[in-house]
Amino acid sequence: MKLTLVSRTYCHLCHDMEAALAPLALEFGAEVDVVDVDADPALEALYDELVPVLLHEGKELCHYFLDAAKVRDYLSEIR
Repeated sequence: MKLTLVSRTYCHLCHDMEAALAPLALEFGAEVDVVDVDADPALEALYDELVPVLLHEGKELCHYFLDAAKVRDYLSEIR
């Protein structure tokens, strides 16, 4: 299972979400692909002010802060 974290290098919320996501990813055996929103104009157009954004196969799971309960429920369902 692969999750995508749309992030920016200078964003403290992005770093916080990445750190908070690590235990969940480990629990579910998920790979987290961190993508720099500023490196992709299409992603920047979609998510510029929403970062960090956590996605699974294009579906937005949460943004700004990790909603651990929602993400855990979602990952449990798709397992």
